[in-house]
Amino acid sequence: MAGNSDPLTPRAKLAVTAGKAVAAASRAAGRGSGSVIGGRVALKLDPDLLARLAQNLDVVLVSATNGKTTTTRLIAEALRAAGPVVSNALGANMPAGITSALAGGSDAKFAVIEVDEKYLAGVARDTDPKCIALLNLSRDQLDRAAETRMLAENWREGLAGSKSVVVANADDPLVVWAASSSPNVIWVAAGQMWKDDAWSCPSCGGVMQRPGDDWYCGECGFRRPTPSWALSGDHVLDPHGSAWPIHLQLPGRANKANAASSAAVAAVFGVPPQVALERMYQVQAVAGRYDVVQFQNRDLRLLLAKNPAGWLETFSLIDPPPTPVILSVNARSADGTDTSWLWDVDYTRLTGHPIFVIGDRKLDLAVRLEVANQSFQVCENLDQAVQLAPPGRIEVIANYTAFQDLRRRVGN
Repeated sequence: MAGNSDPLTPRAKLAVTAGKAVAAASRAAGRGSGSVIGGRVALKLDPDLLARLAQNLDVVLVSATNGKTTTTRLIAEALRAAGPVVSNALGANMPAGITSALAGGSDAKFAVIEVDEKYLAGVARDTDPKCIALLNLSRDQLDRAAETRMLAENWREGLAGSKSVVVANADDPLVVWAASSSPNVIWVAAGQMWKDDAWSCPSCGGVMQRPGDDWYCGECGFRRPTPSWALSGDHVLDPHGSAWPIHLQLPGRANKANAASSAAVAAVFGVPPQVALERMYQVQAVAGRYDVVQFQNRDLRLLLAKNPAGWLETFSLIDPPPTPVILSVNARSADGTDTSWLWDVDYTRLTGHPIFVIGDRKLDLAVRLEVANQSFQVCENLDQAVQLAPPGRIEVIANYTAFQDLRRRVGN
């Protein structure tokens, strides 16, 4: 922990004040939280502001294609056992949003920051994190985020020689390859349901062998490292072999994996697994995800799935048939405008569910479901889909901006 008790120069203080004013004006105008525009203004006035705000904090960065918002929340809850935490809990995960979040945490000891995969190396340079959590890499926003191998390369270069403790998923070959350039890695066996982005070796391009839960490259010898933490059913195994029960209100195996990684991060800061995992129980929903809401006298459960890996995990969460399912897909800039990823999702897993399709790209999705031999109805909007759905709780699965549209419509 470097620096004096007040690291902010007069210019930095002016930048923070101006950023907050612009954010407040944006909120008042009904344009969202204002954190991104406020952060942009603040960084224009002081380009070094992010580094200044971070220098008296113990910083944790969390990056991944899937699960980073939830894992950020879980780590933040766990670390509150050791002191006040500032976090970008609403998911504004590029430099402007991160700067806004840190500017609001004057009394914090820890900063737990979700970082967009493309920006990880730069944010790590600016914030000198004590710990970096890397969960997974899979295809997402194909027109913006580049190929997963390029992201892994970017991470690998950015982490080379880093002083940070890197907590990384031993089951994702791309993450292992990226993290292996760092001298201080804690490996977590968090599992990997989606494997289609890691069939070739990131080190040499050879074919990966995947016997059971293990993996290795038959050509160059690159292989799964031995984990010191592991997810085992409903328990986290710590480096001493003790099993700690996971009690979460969040559903699904993916969130247990997020909890296992979060417990490993908390331990870096001296928070024991039992305390960390008990605190994670407080998290009921994350930015509206997993919320059950009342709409038109029906219970709707809102689930976010923005890429093939996320859809695969989400299908494992939903209630069995004949539970009705509403699917909504947009392709705005925040989603990625390329919807070819729909063909990577196994929609046959929805067989037996009455399916209703909405969203900007409902016809793209309809063609995909037709090929997958699913019976479905295309609807104009959420209201119509809910009216047509048979009785019972409805599972609503949407990608990023479609999810935000849904939350606005149901008043969540």
